Amino acid sequence: MCGISGFVSKRQINKEELRVMNDTMYHRGPDDSGVELYEGKGGYTIGFAQRRLAILDLSPLGHQPMHSQDGRISLVFNGEIYNFLELKEELSDYTFKSTCDTEVIIAAYLKWGIDMVDHIHGMFGIALYDRDTEDVYLIRDRIGKKPVFYWIDGENIVFASELKPIMKCPGFKGIINQSVIPRYLYQQYIAAPDTIFENVYKLEAGSVLKFNNGEIKKWKYWNIKDVYHEMALDPVNNYEEAKQGLKERLKKAVVSRMIADVPLGTFLSGGYDSSLVTAMAQEFSNEPVKTFCIGFDVPSYNEAEYAKEIAKYLGTDHTELYISEKEMFDLVSSIPHYYDEPFADNSEIPSMLVSKLAKKDVTVALSGDGGDEFFCGYNVYDNVGQAQKLDFAGAIVHAVGQIPLGSGKLLDKMPFRVRVVANNRNPETKTQLVSEGYIKASSAFINSEVDVLPILYPVERSYDVGNFQTRRMLLDMDTYLPEDILVKMDRASMKYSLENRCPIMDTDVMEYSFRIPHKFKYYNGDKKHILKDIAYDYIPKELLERPKTGFGVPMDAWLRGPLRDALLDYSSNDFLKKQGIFDAQFVSTFINDYVAKGDGGPATGANFSKIAWSFFIFQQWYSYYMI
Repeated sequence: MCGISGFVSKRQINKEELRVMNDTMYHRGPDDSGVELYEGKGGYTIGFAQRRLAILDLSPLGHQPMHSQDGRISLVFNGEIYNFLELKEELSDYTFKSTCDTEVIIAAYLKWGIDMVDHIHGMFGIALYDRDTEDVYLIRDRIGKKPVFYWIDGENIVFASELKPIMKCPGFKGIINQSVIPRYLYQQYIAAPDTIFENVYKLEAGSVLKFNNGEIKKWKYWNIKDVYHEMALDPVNNYEEAKQGLKERLKKAVVSRMIADVPLGTFLSGGYDSSLVTAMAQEFSNEPVKTFCIGFDVPSYNEAEYAKEIAKYLGTDHTELYISEKEMFDLVSSIPHYYDEPFADNSEIPSMLVSKLAKKDVTVALSGDGGDEFFCGYNVYDNVGQAQKLDFAGAIVHAVGQIPLGSGKLLDKMPFRVRVVANNRNPETKTQLVSEGYIKASSAFINSEVDVLPILYPVERSYDVGNFQTRRMLLDMDTYLPEDILVKMDRASMKYSLENRCPIMDTDVMEYSFRIPHKFKYYNGDKKHILKDIAYDYIPKELLERPKTGFGVPMDAWLRGPLRDALLDYSSNDFLKKQGIFDAQFVSTFINDYVAKGDGGPATGANFSKIAWSFFIFQQWYSYYMI
């Protein structure tokens, strides 16, 4: 786990400037760093840099940039290749100098060329320079566990694991990409390929970018919808066979992620996914696995007591820490530095706190991320399933609802839930059930003359899937999982130089999940049915079976309390007009009404805490980087 940065440029960027760029990611790799420049053809200079968090082969032999023995290939790499030992046997004709997975990538490229992406399994952001062809490749892992940002500057390209190195690159102008802001306000994150800056992009999950002499080619080597349809052609229709097949693949995924030359543990929230991963890790450990959980004094979202019982049952070495609201609040000011573009999923705060707790004892932590998206675990999937059942009736209600009534129409007078289903007529966004008020409010924040992205993702027909739940799961795998959940955990863990590994997002597990019929995942309203069934093989049902809680910071209380003055300053007419991004009149009124609601003021904005929080985080980020 590391941070990488670099460039291919005709502009003069010297080694010290690249070092400054690279060192903005010190937290990602405090153990070592490397900065090198290479003279390419056509007037180009190639710069590669890396910050290293040593996990495998702690010796200097793991130093990056790393080169092939013949000097043809140079590489910087962030992540882990979990099948590197099997690949090393297959690549035995290459003389390895180290025991780390980085060198295996080089050997794989020399054997298979860029097709080596089909052979390596893991989480990775890779930059590779081939001197024979003058190709520079940027590569992101299949599900997007590791980030890769890049800035296109005319004939030049600058890349990094985070935005901070790019922001420090000489000549970077940092023009705000206003087109993404309404979508960000609603979704609370910015999805690839877009970023908050113009001409800066995220490489999409499962993608390769090739840069050669100013020309860019980009393609997907692993595409969610294509892999889904390919795997679904060979379904495992026998439940017990599907269960055992999934169980064995999960075991293998956990074991491969326990390979490390540093202390390792797991996050244990007490939910199904983290409990199953922990149970499997304990099964293959010769000593109690170190487990970590944070607790809260608010019973409605405190799962620490359940985690403690599960840890006791499994016999792990458990550490829990109860967190006060003040400790959570104190982290708000650090969000812009580590989440270096606007990111408003407030569960980033407990994610940082549990990472801080784990780092005291381990350098690697396994988590249960991915279980909800691949096995139908979120509550929204219940709503989506219900919406499909009501869709035909919704079409009728929508047609009838257009009848004029008073100053509006009949549909406007119907209950909220009825309106949501009735208005859900766009086949491209069928599973993205929304409140029209949220869509209108998010859109109104930006001046109407700005050409903005659609707030919802208009892509659903491309999945060619009739089942609404499956379609929404695929959408979440393409958007919410890589660009929210995985961003949250990457930045939260790397803030404390902690590597986070996710067995459920192993390539074999993900692809096998597409062979499992949906009825085994969502069975008579039981979400994640097959995954839960495997968990019950390890842990008694009574310790696990309870409503899903999740976590949320008290946004309303903070925004109308200790953050009130800052929020009002950020939304003042003077600040907004000077900023030149938002519709000053609308935003100022909206935020003032939202804040006043806490004192019994106007109802406008009363239920818009998510938008208010997204706006606050954006303005906090803007003040940190742009002023």
